[in-house]
Amino acid sequence: MPSILIKNISIVNEGNITVADVFMNEGRIAKIAPQINRKASLEIDGTGKFLMPGIIDDQVHFREPGLTYKANIYSESRAAVAGGVTSFMEMPNTIPNALTQVLLEDKYMIASRSSLANYSFYMGVSNNNYDEVMRTPVEDVCGVKIFMGSSTGNMLVDNEKALERIFANANKIITTHCESEPIVHENLEHAIAQYGDSMRTEMHPIIRNELACFSSSSHAVALAKKYGTRLHVLHISSEEEIALFDNTIPLAEKKITAEVCVHHLYFNSTDYETLGNKIKCNPAIKGPRHAPKLFDAMLRNNFDVIATDHAPHTLDEKNNNYLKAPAGLPLIQHSLQLMLQFYFENKITLERIVEKMCHAPAILFGVKERGFIREGYYADAFILDLNATQTISKDNIFYKCQWSPLEGQTFRGLVTDTFVNGNIVFMNGMFDESSNGMRLKFSK
Repeated sequence: MPSILIKNISIVNEGNITVADVFMNEGRIAKIAPQINRKASLEIDGTGKFLMPGIIDDQVHFREPGLTYKANIYSESRAAVAGGVTSFMEMPNTIPNALTQVLLEDKYMIASRSSLANYSFYMGVSNNNYDEVMRTPVEDVCGVKIFMGSSTGNMLVDNEKALERIFANANKIITTHCESEPIVHENLEHAIAQYGDSMRTEMHPIIRNELACFSSSSHAVALAKKYGTRLHVLHISSEEEIALFDNTIPLAEKKITAEVCVHHLYFNSTDYETLGNKIKCNPAIKGPRHAPKLFDAMLRNNFDVIATDHAPHTLDEKNNNYLKAPAGLPLIQHSLQLMLQFYFENKITLERIVEKMCHAPAILFGVKERGFIREGYYADAFILDLNATQTISKDNIFYKCQWSPLEGQTFRGLVTDTFVNGNIVFMNGMFDESSNGMRLKFSK
């Protein structure tokens, strides 16, 4: 394993920006100091650039096994490291669904052979796999996932007794997709009766509306409070849900936490006119009033982490009519660039971006020895050049699906180098695939 010395770089870490040298050796951050004079296999001049902890994305869909024509762990982990994401947590709605410990371990085996980034996989919950869920190893799996609203993969858990039993007894953090299935179904039936097959994507936030989200999220929060469950509600999309989440408690002490995704901060319903099904996702991107409120709630710590819900589909699938087009969009390579757009608009600092995308996921999930630039921690980090620009095009998109809703847009700020466990896996647009990422470990 090579040693790496980064000289004179601005380190963004734990609320500060400090110019220093960083020495990586044997997969770890060996030393941070104003000046380090050691021989290294590789020396990088970091003058004028920034070193940030590797991003930890707590919600992705990499589609393997069963849906690898859309994406796979190898392809999407390449896209991840190109965007500064060094660790990911992937969802169970693959084919077959990860509803047994054997099927869950199959995904870990695939990742151990093919992922350039570090990895963990959620254990899936169904109406009838309680015993399997209870066997989930606390230190080796990020959490369990409950779909309290249907989405891609048909893993809806709608049996109240099954929900109560899991919330009462889970020994791991429960993460939830929250949309009320009865409300969505009723809205969809009304829309079909009115528009039939001619329905446009603009109906999506009306069918999957604010009430559907709030009804389900509030139900999950009520169950968590009833049983003292450790709950993390994913991809909050409406202003109405903000009040469900406390911002007066330090993150490490919270029992109920929430995530906001970059697309719910960046897009709004007016974008359906030009992007259509490309931004169709569940929960829906909603009206213009929501994104600014969600952003403010994130800054005020009602929402604890920023993630992507990276969910690729082929363009052929997305080009179907609204009713047939699947929900989800590819984002993991460009999530940092979206947040940097807000940075350049003076809406957020680099320190807060790092807090929400790097530190907070590590604290929230109890990820061991990652998420910070600290001596002794794994050397997961990336170098950011704020002076560089990039226009998103098929020539520089690494998703297997080969498209992005951001194509044609030019962004300021570019990841030039990404380090995973002390290996430089991405450097100036090129990949080193000689080493794979590691399985994440957890303290709770």
